[in-house]
Formats: sequence, structure tokens, C-alpha cells
Amino acid sequence: MAVARTTVPVALPAQRGRDGPTRPRRRPGRLVPWLFLAPALAFFTLFKFWPSIEGLYLSLFHVRPYLGDQWAGPGNFTRAYDNPDLRAAVWHTVLDAGIQVAGSMLVGFLLALLLEGPARHVRILRTAVFLPAVTAMVAVAELWGALLFPGRYGAVNSLLGQLGVGPLPFLSSPDSALWTVMLVQIWKHAPYDMVIFIAGLVGIDRQLYEAASIDGANAWQRLRAVTLPALRPITTIVLILGLIRGLRVFTEIYVLTHGGPGGATESVVTYTYRTTVIDNDAGYAAAVSTLLLATTIVLTVLTLWWRNRREPE
Repeated sequence: MAVARTTVPVALPAQRGRDGPTRPRRRPGRLVPWLFLAPALAFFTLFKFWPSIEGLYLSLFHVRPYLGDQWAGPGNFTRAYDNPDLRAAVWHTVLDAGIQVAGSMLVGFLLALLLEGPARHVRILRTAVFLPAVTAMVAVAELWGALLFPGRYGAVNSLLGQLGVGPLPFLSSPDSALWTVMLVQIWKHAPYDMVIFIAGLVGIDRQLYEAASIDGANAWQRLRAVTLPALRPITTIVLILGLIRGLRVFTEIYVLTHGGPGGATESVVTYTYRTTVIDNDAGYAAAVSTLLLATTIVLTVLTLWWRNRREPE
């Protein structure tokens, strides 16, 4: 009688190398991103995070060079709360941030609707419109300062004179200086917002527009029911970037008006600069900067919370 043989698999011994059993190699993939991020992290730590921590520390002292810092505790913050000049600067900053952010977002969105498309001439025009965004603010402010010269020999006033309109003071009047600065800011920042909105428009599914057209929706209804809801995350990003930009406005005001005339365009950052450089009160200026940083963080968190709350809708 034949007996069937069963073959039992036998485990082979682990292959050995010259120095012993081989070990699985560790993949260096987890370290590679950190190696690329290391230079940027070092840069931000040295020039962003550490100065912020040092500013928070200095805000608790009366800074006296060569004499030693004197402990002030919350005295600098109390002084900031009671200072009428700072309250005026805060009001100017809030007004400037609100109007220039809303204006640049509106103009940028309209430009995005007009210039969104793959056509070659549209891309050329879009590049030309984007040029102010990549131009240094100092150059932009100097250019507009020359164009808005308050006398009748200024370029803008000369053009207005041809239309029968008298020379306008623009930057030389307390009633119009801040509004003029806002217009310059909108001209500078609207193209940047335009590019972000165009990126959002490109990502919208075209089938949604086709379905809305089949249902009989006109252009305004498609904009309200399809475009605006789809751009909600992009709008939040533009809003946060605009608020941060508006709260720390400095260059255009310093170049155009130096905070004048009569403090009519003084912002929180220009006030801090004047307090540090001219008044030589670094501790108080650090307290004001700390309050501005805290306000920026709170507004950013509130904006993100508002967006996340409305997202499920």
C-alpha cells in the first residue's frame, strides 16, 4: 500500500551578512522635510519668534540704556490704555484696516472675474495688472507722493485742472490724508487679492455652472449661488492676510505723510516707531507692540472660528 508523503515547509534561517543578521533599513523620509524646513525655521526663529519674546520681556521694564532696566510690571500697559495719542492711532489703524481690506478684496474679486481665463491676451493683461503687487511699497509710496503733490503743479492736480476742478490737498489736509493713503493701499494690494481669487475660481467645478444654466439661472444668480459659496475658504484666507497687513501698516504712511498732518494718519506701528526712535522709550513701545500682536492673534483666531462654524452650512 502506497503511503502519501506530505511536504512540510521548513523555515529557512535568516540570511546573514558579514557582520551578522541583516536589519531593515530605516527610511530617511521623515527627516527630509525637516531638513528642507530647517533654514526657514532658523530664519523665523532668529528674526521673528525671538524678537517677539524679547519684546514681551522688555514691555515689563523701563528700558534705560547704559543705566540698567527698571522693573515696571504692567505699568507700560496701563500707560498705553490711558494715552489719548495711542487711542487716536488705534482708531486710524482700525479705520484704515477695515476700509482698505474691504476695498482691496472687492476690487481684487472684480478683477478676478474679469481676468480669469486661459486666453493669451488675458494672461498678458493679468500680468500687467499684477505689477503693483510686486513693486516695493517704498517705490509705490514715493511715486504716488509725487503724483499727488498738493499744489496745482502736481500731476493729478494738473489733470484735474484740465477738467475744471481746483487743486485738491490730498496728503496735505487732515481731512483727506488718511483717505488718500487708503486709495494708494487699495491700488497696491488689490492685484494680490486678485491672484488668490483667480486661484479659487479656477478650482470651481464647471459642471456646477452648466447645471445652473440649465436650470435657468442668470449670471447674477450663478455668482450668488455657485461662485460665492465656493470661494468662502479663499475669502477667509484673503481676509486674514488683509487684516494682518492692515494692522501693521507702516511703510506707506511713513513715506507719504510721516503720520501727519497733525497726526491725522498716525497708525499704531508709526506711533511705536516714533516712541522708540524719537522718544527713546523702548519699554513702552514694546508694550504697544505686544498689544498689537495679541490683537492680531485674537482677530485671526476669531476669523478661523467663524469660518469653521459656517463651513458645515
